[in-house]
Amino acid sequence: MAQTDTQSETTPAPPPASEPAPDAKEPGTAAAAGYDNRDVPVTAGGEPIPPPPPGGESPKRAEPDYDGRGPEPTTAGDVALWIPRIILSPLYLVSEYVIRRPFGWLITTAEQKQWPSAIVNFFTFGPDKTAGVFPTFFLDLGFRPSVGIYAFWNDLLGKGNHLRMHFSTFGADWLQGSVADKIPVGKDSFFDLRFEGTHRPDFLFYGLGPRSINANLSRFGIDKLQAEPVFETTWWRGSRVTVEGGVRYVDFRDDQCCDDPSVQTQLNRGVFAAAPPGYVDGYTAAFARGELTVDTREARPASQTGVRLELEVEQGSNVRRSTDNWIRYGGSFGGFLDVKNNRTLSLSLTTLFVDPLSENATIPFTEQIVLGGSGPMRGFLYGRLVDRSAAVATVKYRWPIWVFLDGSVQGAIGNVFGPQLQDFDPKLLRVTADLGVETVGAADNTFEILVGMGTETIDQGATVNSFRFLFGTNRGF
Repeated sequence: MAQTDTQSETTPAPPPASEPAPDAKEPGTAAAAGYDNRDVPVTAGGEPIPPPPPGGESPKRAEPDYDGRGPEPTTAGDVALWIPRIILSPLYLVSEYVIRRPFGWLITTAEQKQWPSAIVNFFTFGPDKTAGVFPTFFLDLGFRPSVGIYAFWNDLLGKGNHLRMHFSTFGADWLQGSVADKIPVGKDSFFDLRFEGTHRPDFLFYGLGPRSINANLSRFGIDKLQAEPVFETTWWRGSRVTVEGGVRYVDFRDDQCCDDPSVQTQLNRGVFAAAPPGYVDGYTAAFARGELTVDTREARPASQTGVRLELEVEQGSNVRRSTDNWIRYGGSFGGFLDVKNNRTLSLSLTTLFVDPLSENATIPFTEQIVLGGSGPMRGFLYGRLVDRSAAVATVKYRWPIWVFLDGSVQGAIGNVFGPQLQDFDPKLLRVTADLGVETVGAADNTFEILVGMGTETIDQGATVNSFRFLFGTNRGF
């Protein structure tokens, strides 16, 4: 009897002959919550599920109205958004189909085929890739192009000691080079010793003042040597302090370049009433410079909403003439709104000044306020606008394209003016706009594409008469 009880507790009874086996696909069982015994898909309740249409997927069900509020009504803000959308549609089409999509395809292809790793492995050396040599090229229409070599050596002779070198050329009359040795000082500071040299024939001068015109274009050559120690520390988020000082030797040459007249030729023709200040004798400036940046934003990918204040001051003295002393100062203030995922809209205001510190002092024209190039109003070439002061307002939209690549579109209105903005007049303002792509992160060696334009002054009709195209790599250390 005991044996019979044990068997009844451990051995299940066989199913009746009229019932399917437990592994049969019976509707309503866990094993059949998808198919019945005829291999027909069913719901958990046993209802058959209709097959999908031939060659396609099952139709998507309508999204339930979970909160019972119905669709959101169209607001006045939604309608108003169409105004900037229509106005900015040409820029959107260019950024979408000329920049984002081609670059997206290129970047995706490069990642799939591992091009970045192959390039880095080819041009870098050492077990930790701490040294390398890269080719560079730079084209800024209006100037001569250049090709060169950028080299680096990290942790040279010690942890954190980084050496940077760059050399570029476009023939014997176009030579430019720089060397920088960066030494860490604590966690967030460094000491940097820099040497730079330039020998070029293609710099531009259009005259001084807000009313300079394109017809007065002239060229000049320059020989420049500069040595400076730099100390920089980061003290809060994107905020930093930079202090530097050094010597800058500059001589000018009456070079013919690019089928354009030289400054001396334009002087002989009477286009300019006098030579640019400091042009005839050149100068050797001993200078000291300080920069203060207060930035409330943290590094990406944190939100880029915040404000940024930049202040700068530089005092210079021409050691060839003790009477020539000047001070250059100014700054900018900007507000940033991170619309979404580091897509940032900003507005900044910039004012810059240079004043003599001694009576009858001559301030060399290359030490005055220069707009264009990599500074404010980038739609102009460097040197297009020169005078004693400047005021510029800039609106910019910047968005990430890739982890190391950003797109940007910006517009600016402003101009240069005489001492202390004394001849400021809204009718003398100019407008620039540009669209570009550039690498982000370390500034040692950047890649950039930029298309820009600039206008005449408002009282001259604000007609577009200046175009700029930039493509290539450029050193930034």
